[in-house]
Amino acid sequence: MSAISDRMSPAERRVGASLASIFALRMLGLFLILPVFSAHAASIPGGESLLLVGLALGAYGLTQAVFQIPFGIASDRVGRKPVIVAGLLLFALGSFVAAWAPDLHWIIAGRVLQGMGAISAAVTALAADLTREEHRTKVMAMIGSSIGLVFALSLVGAPLLYGWIGLSGLFALTGGLALAAIGLLLKTVPAVPRPAGHVKLPLRKVLADPALLKLNFGIGSLHMIQMAMFVVLPQALLHRGGLAAAEHWKVYLPAVIASFAFMVPAIIAAERRDQMRPVFLAAVGLTALVQGGLFLFSDSLLALGVWLLLFFVAFNILEATLPSLVSRTAPPAAKGAALGVYNTTQALGLFIGGALGGYIAQHFGDNAVFSACAVLALLWLAVAATMKFPRRAAPAVQTV
Repeated sequence: MSAISDRMSPAERRVGASLASIFALRMLGLFLILPVFSAHAASIPGGESLLLVGLALGAYGLTQAVFQIPFGIASDRVGRKPVIVAGLLLFALGSFVAAWAPDLHWIIAGRVLQGMGAISAAVTALAADLTREEHRTKVMAMIGSSIGLVFALSLVGAPLLYGWIGLSGLFALTGGLALAAIGLLLKTVPAVPRPAGHVKLPLRKVLADPALLKLNFGIGSLHMIQMAMFVVLPQALLHRGGLAAAEHWKVYLPAVIASFAFMVPAIIAAERRDQMRPVFLAAVGLTALVQGGLFLFSDSLLALGVWLLLFFVAFNILEATLPSLVSRTAPPAAKGAALGVYNTTQALGLFIGGALGGYIAQHFGDNAVFSACAVLALLWLAVAATMKFPRRAAPAVQTV
């Protein structure tokens, strides 16, 4: 008797949920400082330099970019879970250094340590180890979606938490969340046998693959835009919208809630109805529209709220679909290498976006940041329009 198998097993769903939660705990700790950091930095030594503020936001991405592929290779040699634990411990250490920091330079040092805990490639490789090929894309999408979800939650919760515990408290909380992620990993994720041998990753083939290059350009662009705009957006809410940092949640909360009402149908259409191309291109186009809108029409709190809503819709869709596309596009023998390069590019986008956003804001003003992000998003749209999107795989047939 034959049956169509289009569902993950309970074990695969548990693995996917656990790894997405581990990823989410770490990313929540990272994103919590974004909505309030630039507004707070002006009150601490060194915070008068927007360039240093941008470096503090982006330093995490630089060390992520340096350590992502080595951590992925180490996970092949010594096992996934030991590498993930070591990375989370480094992230926690950096968080506690930043919580103690007496000035912006020490905060930058803490952010560098945070970034050294580069576990993204190891987590996605572990997901691949514990799931069947036909369901791997779903698990990658779960992990990718967790990033968009916790980013949205951090934008809502950070201003409230900042009002209660301050920036040092936020950094200490990030360290605690990283330690909690270690407990979740050890308790809920099954052990994976240590690989018998290490096979050198075909990085040259991955780096030269035209389809993967376009996806890597996309994730780098998305995070450059995200970090650059959040160098100046809290200040825009403060000065253009007349909203104190501790009250920014009054804009973030309704925008975030509404964004999921638009995002979920788009994801369903992309994955189940084989509409990935139009959904993906629309999300990239919406990203460009938002940056143009912030440049031209953002002189009121209402306008800023509308553009934030639209940004969250686009960002969440793209964060969910990009890793799924990488896992489906990469050659079967090079998925680990492809995910390592993808995560490295993402980290570079975080660093370049933070540093470049700070430089542009300091020398040319807030609106110049939005215009630069709009140009980058339009370039990404032109690249994305040339992409070939994989068709939805047919469900596997099981014979009983």
